[in-house]
Amino acid sequence: RVHDHSCLEHDHDVNFIDVFLPGGEHLTEEYIKMNPQHTVPLLKDDDFLIWDSHAICGYLVSKYGKNDVLYPTEPKKRAVIDQRLHFDSGVLFATLRATVEPLLYFGEKTLKPENLAKIRTAYDFTDKFLTAPWLAGDSVTLADICCVSTISSMNEVLPIDGEKYPRVTAWLKRCSEQDFFKKGNAPNILL
Repeated sequence: RVHDHSCLEHDHDVNFIDVFLPGGEHLTEEYIKMNPQHTVPLLKDDDFLIWDSHAICGYLVSKYGKNDVLYPTEPKKRAVIDQRLHFDSGVLFATLRATVEPLLYFGEKTLKPENLAKIRTAYDFTDKFLTAPWLAGDSVTLADICCVSTISSMNEVLPIDGEKYPRVTAWLKRCSEQDFFKKGNAPNILL
């Protein structure tokens, strides 16, 4: 979903091909040749191949973006965005995956309390990051586009307590009003 959002922020034509994971389409010889990690998403831009949502977003915005608003080139602004992107992959997504993977793939029937506690901790960190309207400052950046995909899915697993995490709640509402969310995130929550 994340790469969908960054693609929506520029005018470059992108051809999306769904990969059916339960059917093992990501495990074919052809796919593994392009992406040895056999993960999704995978971007093929002419003869260039790149995978990982954050890497894809940075590449697309850097190469095709109309400006650098989503991913500024100024080092301090970019460093804050990069920190939030690493927080997304290292904390938010890792927590979400650890929480839902046992149910989706290993026959578990209930959510583990320790994983729900980790989601609450992730909400707490995010709430503390939100000292401005957006995760990395006063305007939408790749940090918001990437993190909202994960946090909106976490919210489906463990709804955000607006009293404990008022800034996350307000930020999620602001994100939900943005075109990138309406077109790329809302239809695909929990994918």
